[in-house]
Amino acid sequence: MPRKLIGFHPEDMRALDELAEDRATTLQELIDEAVRDLLKKHGKPTDLKTALRDSAKQTSNGQR
Repeated sequence: MPRKLIGFHPEDMRALDELAEDRATTLQELIDEAVRDLLKKHGKPTDLKTALRDSAKQTSNGQR
């Protein structure tokens, strides 16, 4: 899995840690969920299968 260093404000980090603990999950899982939600909101595929299907639709419709 590719890695990227991302900075958070201390108060945001504390809130995320608390949320992860409350939900019995990890910070990584919270971030993964947030990124998927953001991509979905902006109409971007979140997995390879969806990306390929969308690309095929665009190609068959003459779009690029």
